Amino acid sequence: MSDPANISVLAICGSLRQGSYNMATLRAAIAAKPADMTVSIADISAIPLYNEDVRAQGFPGPVETLRQQIRMADALLIACPEYNYSMTGVLKNAIDWASRPPEQPFAGKPLAIIGAAAGMAGSARAQYDLRRSCVFLDLHPLNKPEVLIGQAQNKFDSDGNLTDAVARDLLRDLMANLAIWTRLIAKKA
Repeated sequence: MSDPANISVLAICGSLRQGSYNMATLRAAIAAKPADMTVSIADISAIPLYNEDVRAQGFPGPVETLRQQIRMADALLIACPEYNYSMTGVLKNAIDWASRPPEQPFAGKPLAIIGAAAGMAGSARAQYDLRRSCVFLDLHPLNKPEVLIGQAQNKFDSDGNLTDAVARDLLRDLMANLAIWTRLIAKKA
């Protein structure tokens, strides 16, 4: 950890949609962060579809930027939407690009996962798939609290503000726990 007094977190949203509930959830999580934490948001919109022929010629600029942002962060926060019972293609694509050798930057990083979806399960299946990828990536996901905002269309106002008090409390607890988890992992490293 670069500065034990201040934790740097890189946030990644797996949705590119302008009015994304997951980006709104990410903004709500950032608003709920502890004072000793800074959060920056990665832009994965310009990352091309993964192609090993392209990678063999070097990482495209947006991919190298993401890899450097991950490398420099003390922890990660991923807003994981659910499409067709799994994580989105754009999120999986960004992870696939960033994880390629040499020196994949995810290894050993603490991670918090959040998600919002129109269905009742609130991105639970997508988060499960992301957690399975965490095993291979050697990420250390935070287990509690789980933030699964179901029926998201009813929990945000027209400006994208989270109106659900329970979800806001869970986000506050998750961000506080991410700070504790990050310091604990840094101590063991």
